[in-house]
Amino acid sequence: MNDNKKSIIFKIIVIVIFLMFIIKLFSEQIYWGFTDLKYRIEYSLKKDKTLWILSSSENRNLESVIVDYAKTKGYDVFFTYEGTLDIIDELNENDGSIYDGVWLSNSTWMYMLDSNVKTSNSKCTSINPVIFGVKKSKAKELGFINKTVYTKDILQAISDGKLKFSMANPTSTDSGASAYLGMLYTLAGNPEVLTKENLENDELKEKLITLYSGMERTSGSEEFLEELFLNGDYEAVVTYESSIIKINKQLEEEGKEPLYALYPVDGVSISDSPLAFINTEYNSEKKEIFDDIQSYVLSNEGQRKLQEKGRRTWFGGISSKVDKTVFNPDWGIDTTKYITPVKYPSKDVIKKALYLYQVELKKPTHVVFCLDYSGSMMGDGYDELKKAMEYILTEKASEDFIQFSEKDKITIIPFGTDIKGIWYSDNGSNTSELLSKINSLRPTGSTALYPAAMRALDVLKDEDTEKYNVSVVLMTDGLANIGTYDNLAAYYKRVNKNIPIYSITFGSASYSQLFKISDLTNAKVFDGKSDLVKAFKEVRGYN
Repeated sequence: MNDNKKSIIFKIIVIVIFLMFIIKLFSEQIYWGFTDLKYRIEYSLKKDKTLWILSSSENRNLESVIVDYAKTKGYDVFFTYEGTLDIIDELNENDGSIYDGVWLSNSTWMYMLDSNVKTSNSKCTSINPVIFGVKKSKAKELGFINKTVYTKDILQAISDGKLKFSMANPTSTDSGASAYLGMLYTLAGNPEVLTKENLENDELKEKLITLYSGMERTSGSEEFLEELFLNGDYEAVVTYESSIIKINKQLEEEGKEPLYALYPVDGVSISDSPLAFINTEYNSEKKEIFDDIQSYVLSNEGQRKLQEKGRRTWFGGISSKVDKTVFNPDWGIDTTKYITPVKYPSKDVIKKALYLYQVELKKPTHVVFCLDYSGSMMGDGYDELKKAMEYILTEKASEDFIQFSEKDKITIIPFGTDIKGIWYSDNGSNTSELLSKINSLRPTGSTALYPAAMRALDVLKDEDTEKYNVSVVLMTDGLANIGTYDNLAAYYKRVNKNIPIYSITFGSASYSQLFKISDLTNAKVFDGKSDLVKAFKEVRGYN
């Protein structure tokens, strides 16, 4: 075969390969084009059967009740979960226009919505008392088993140093706020209506200060409160009845002592879990689907499934026909006695009460912020850090009820290759000098995260935890490359104190490193990559 023929054959082979490539390429484009068209048509046909519901995080374990039913009707239901008070802020800021429904923990918060948020057909789906759960041996020691208990009895046990408890934060959660408002109401003597004048009563304030002096840990969410209790060694918790049922099931599975439920007869806060439609110009065609789903939740079958999750579904009375493996009398869960619900005050009184809690009543905190000033922070990271710290250390934070009070202590530990200083204020309202130092230091060097955390523990190890709740907040954008986790873990065990180390991430921060630290200290990692200020807001709910 001469060279000319070889050249022709080679060109033919190249052309065939090229054509095969083109055919394959276009066939894939045609296939995916048709597939994309198919999905677009399906979505177009189904979009009127899609609901987006903004829900309080404590409803997460009820999601399957709705989703399973929705599937039988060809609906797609999607949930977004947030803290109850965060939901109110989001709806007020965005008119609720991206959601079709809202499922709050308590109808009281519906009245906190602005007039531009249009809701309709709000119906209560279950009843969830907010009560004390005390380790059964401790409840027996205090004489609370099979006894009529008043709020003053619990207060006396705390005042005598015989009882400590954990609870969710009143300024960011429903269970915390409901418990707090209930305590306000009962300790004020069960007035017809709780007023601003009641909140100015010095005797009432002293009772509440005494009450919160017994609080060991606070949580920014009900879900984490459950994890906190299960992973730690605490003797009491204030939360939903359904949460106590859930905690007890887990405790008994692990062979541990269960909690005993206490229902003060002078009043218990009740969360009634309202499910409401959000009226917008975009979703009027969704109303029929929403009504169908809501009707199912309120049907006999839907209500039975909520009971299986530990929710009461009888309103304003008692019930003896319940599943005793869920509403277990051995845990003090009592469905045969009428619960006296506390009366919730007006919107303005609630706002004043939350402010009062934050600045006067809550147990003071000593927080150590470890701030990353490594070289990778230069630029946007440094600017975000300054913005976040300006928010958290000034009156701007009061808009979200997370400001520091004059009783709080704040320590700042900036770090790069090494510790760059230790800045301190024993008055959380006096932070101008701290902010000046934060703004004047420039990023440089490596990331000594572990040494900074150990220094923070060294600051807090001798703090009086009877007077202060203590915590560390790490803020980093990178990978810790000085010191080791093992050194930190060994030092934490030597300190032998319940000091949670929280973390806020952004940039390329290592989640694996930070999760190990949170697991070690029974804490949490917050994602600040998209919104660092929001992450700081969240972490303040935990300290």
